[in-house]
Amino acid sequence: MPIKIPESLPARATLESENIFTITEHRAVTQDIRPLRILLLNLMPTKVVTETQLARLLGNSPLQIELELIMTRSRESRNTSREHMLSFYKTFDDVKHQHFDGMVITGAPVEQMDFEQVDYWQELCEIMEWSKTHVTSTFHICWGAQAGLYYHFGIRKLPLEKKLFGVFKHTVERRSSMLLRGFDDTFFVPHSRHTTIDRADIEAIAELKILASSEEAGIYAVATDKGRQIFITGHSEYDADTLRLEYERDKKAGLPIDVPKNYFPGDDDTKPPRVTWRSHANLIYTNWLNYYVYQRTPYIIDDIAKEKFTLDR
Repeated sequence: MPIKIPESLPARATLESENIFTITEHRAVTQDIRPLRILLLNLMPTKVVTETQLARLLGNSPLQIELELIMTRSRESRNTSREHMLSFYKTFDDVKHQHFDGMVITGAPVEQMDFEQVDYWQELCEIMEWSKTHVTSTFHICWGAQAGLYYHFGIRKLPLEKKLFGVFKHTVERRSSMLLRGFDDTFFVPHSRHTTIDRADIEAIAELKILASSEEAGIYAVATDKGRQIFITGHSEYDADTLRLEYERDKKAGLPIDVPKNYFPGDDDTKPPRVTWRSHANLIYTNWLNYYVYQRTPYIIDDIAKEKFTLDR
């Protein structure tokens, strides 16, 4: 089934060129289907790139998805045109009276700041609190995962000696998790961050379960007992050249940066990067949409707050 996005959204042309089935609002209203309503809180500076990356994965499933984009009112985007933001984005105030089947909170380039120093922190806390009664399942990515773990469970992020940068091998720890259904024992994920979370802090919270981790990159996937909140520390949504562009940007800026690990063949940055994470990326989003969103959410979406969400393992 297709993903429903605004007809003029720049991501549409990219998705259609990749044979990702999109659908316009006019076509969607003629179908007797209630689409899954997914709210995307996009905190990344490269809004269009992130929209495209996530729409690609959300649209590659048998389910019809209606994607709603929101931004923080506390901070105006400096890297995306005002015209684009006004055309395609709403604020939390515009949607907070609604209910959504799923929500994605992206990462943000603010991880080396204390959470409380981030200028939209209070607004993000309001959104995360609201999600507990208005969203069936929330999928947190990278800094968004660290922010969610801190807000909901008081787990602090810890600084790394140097940037964790590259593509790393991960191991499934909780084979019974529906989020990891169909996964191989090991799989690869891109990471790009300066901070981490401690395993002992996660294990101290009975409600949290570690699903997968990496010897080099640490904890990767964490979920609550009911799957209402999922925390992913890596960037499975990254395009083939995302790490390369970050690497070249930092080199040009004179920042200390190593060649991203396990990304260029032989770690030779003159060669085209090798994609080893695409199948995992599609599977994790498909599993999330199917097992934690579609199979749990009530048909009458406003009943989300009334549901007990007992299906889990």
